[in-house]
Amino acid sequence: MSSPYARLDRPPLSAAALRRALVRPGGLWSALEVVDRTESTNADVARAAREGAAEGLVVVAEQQTAGRGRLGRRWESPPRAGLAVSVLLRPGPAVPGARYGWLPLLAGVALAASVRRLGEVDALLKWPNDLLIDDRKCAGILAEAGSDGAVVVGMGLNVTLSSDELPREDAISLTLAGSACTDRDPLLRAVLRELADWYGLWREAAGDADACGLRDAYRAACATLGTPVRVMLPGSATLTGTASDVDGDGRLLVIDDEQKVTAVASGDIVHLR
Repeated sequence: MSSPYARLDRPPLSAAALRRALVRPGGLWSALEVVDRTESTNADVARAAREGAAEGLVVVAEQQTAGRGRLGRRWESPPRAGLAVSVLLRPGPAVPGARYGWLPLLAGVALAASVRRLGEVDALLKWPNDLLIDDRKCAGILAEAGSDGAVVVGMGLNVTLSSDELPREDAISLTLAGSACTDRDPLLRAVLRELADWYGLWREAAGDADACGLRDAYRAACATLGTPVRVMLPGSATLTGTASDVDGDGRLLVIDDEQKVTAVASGDIVHLR
C-alpha cells in the first residue's frame, strides 16, 4: 500500500487537529470523522442520522468512490485530491420545513466565501449551488432531507486534481485555477466555520433568508443572475430566458421573451453567452 505522504501536495488530513479546532462546547460541530475511503459521505451521514446522531456530525473522506451530485450524477476523485465532506443539520421546529430549501444555497455562500478568501480567486455560484471559477465547475453541493427533520449537506471541492483527473471537461480544480491555497486543512476549517456562522444566523431568523442577510449574500455571489439561461426542467421540458433574481424561497426567477416570470425550484441550468 502506498504511503499517504507519497505526494507532498496531497497530505492526509488530521482528524485530531480538526477536532481540536472545530469541535467545541457550544459550537455547531459536535463530532468529526475522517475516513480513508467511502462510497458516499452523504450516505454515511444519512445513516448516522437515522441511528440518532446529534446535529453537527461532520464526515470527511480522503477518497469518495461513488459520490452523488444533483440529478443522480456520480463522481469520484483520486485520494486526498479534493474535499468530500458531509454534515448533519437538524434545524428543528423553529424553522418551517418550507425554508429548508435555503440550506444548499447557504452552503454555497459559505463555500464561495471561503474559497475567495483563502484562494484569492473569483469564485462564484451557478444556481443553485455549483461553485464556478473561470466559468468552470470547481465544486458541487447536494442537500438531502430525512424523514425526521434531519438535513444532510454534502460538498465536493476539487483541490489539487490535474487536468486529466477532472471528472468532466468543463471542470476545474483550485490548483489549475491558480489558487493561493491548496491545503485542504485550512480550506475545510474555513468552510465549516463559515457554514456554522451562516447557519446560526439563518436559524435564529427562523429560516428567513432576507432577515438574516442570506438572500443578499447569495445574490452577490451568484453568476447566474442577469445571465441568459436554458433550464432543463424535471421531465423533458425546457425554459429559456434571463435569470433575474432568487425569490424568498431560493427559487430562480426566469423571465422569458414574453416577459413571463417563472419560478424554478429545481432544474439543470446552462448559462447562455
